[in-house]
Amino acid sequence: MQVPYELILGWRYTRAGRATRRNGFISFISGVSMLGIALGVAALIIVLSVMNGFQKEVRDRMLGVVSHIEIYAADGAALPDLERTVSEARANKQVIGAAPFVFAQGLLARGEDMKATLVRGIDPQRELDVTDLGRSMGRSGLARLVPGSFGILLGGELARSLGVREGDSVTLITPSGQITPAGVVPRLKQMTVVGTFDSGHFEYDSALALMHMDDAARLYRLEGPSGVRLKLRDLHQAREVAAELAATMSGNLVIRDWTRQNRTWFAAVQVEKRMMSIILTLIVAVAAFNLVSTLVMTVTDKRADIAILRTLGASPRSIMGVFVVQGAMVGVIGTLAGLALGLGVAFNIDVIVPALEQLLGATFLPKDIYLISRMPSDPQQADIVPIALISLVLAFLATIYPSWRASRVNPAEALRYE
Repeated sequence: MQVPYELILGWRYTRAGRATRRNGFISFISGVSMLGIALGVAALIIVLSVMNGFQKEVRDRMLGVVSHIEIYAADGAALPDLERTVSEARANKQVIGAAPFVFAQGLLARGEDMKATLVRGIDPQRELDVTDLGRSMGRSGLARLVPGSFGILLGGELARSLGVREGDSVTLITPSGQITPAGVVPRLKQMTVVGTFDSGHFEYDSALALMHMDDAARLYRLEGPSGVRLKLRDLHQAREVAAELAATMSGNLVIRDWTRQNRTWFAAVQVEKRMMSIILTLIVAVAAFNLVSTLVMTVTDKRADIAILRTLGASPRSIMGVFVVQGAMVGVIGTLAGLALGLGVAFNIDVIVPALEQLLGATFLPKDIYLISRMPSDPQQADIVPIALISLVLAFLATIYPSWRASRVNPAEALRYE
């Protein structure tokens, strides 16, 4: 199979520009363009991989506290038929765990300190089926919640803000009050702190309190659990499963998946990721369009060669193809180098970042601020493939005008002073 001479000449010009002193400056500009494309592609891959890693880290920690799907009674009261609701939910093949719960709000008081809190009443035995919070606390963590003892587990940040430790007492103030001759009096209950937990997610560690479901139902005057929490086989199918359950389950129920519970946070992350992609793509675009100046100078330097090729019978289209190949080679090499560099850093960032911290004597992620001490990274094919394609397309577009100008060179004019 004969290789087209456009490919041969294009590749020869790409190599020759670096090998001769005469074209040293052109070679330098071409190398800068190639390096710029490589660094832009690598930066895109690394930044998006780190953002994916942070999103996955926060999501996993969030799902250690919240469940994949929650089912409530629409009127906010207790579920009319708990067992039927659980059995109908478990009928879906994606559901692998279900646990009842009571959800309410209240105030926790300790001396003069008072904090708003989210109260969740749970069944300690079944809670392990839907979240990983109990496993992180050890076997005896949730088992400390004994019905009738009115014990409470506090988030670590909430406990620190109230200044309480295990064994201390706090006062829980519920919104539903008692009607007395003096008016409505809030319901107060002395609770014993039986432990604390740290989920790694500040929003829950600073506001969530766990107690036994029976105690919560008594305090909030409910006849039973106010909802059911579900765990799915595949958390990414939460929206689809929620829609299926809404269509198949009986009763006046509200079904909400984990993506809707925290939609503001996930929407903000997606906007940030999209804006970072646009900004970093501009770096690739600038490097790619440096090829315009490289090819313009190459065309000017190769005018005599172009004229000779034209007199030998080369068509304007063939001349254009030669310089398109030259520019495309720079784009392909730069893109491949950027992919190799970006993926190399993204997959080894857990080794590179500690080495840099040790070398510079600095800590990039203080654990007391970011709650994680390592730089997460999660390279995804859905990000990498578009990055490579955009880089190649930009490099190809940058070659069109200079290549077209080369095809318009007049052989007689070019050879007049040779």
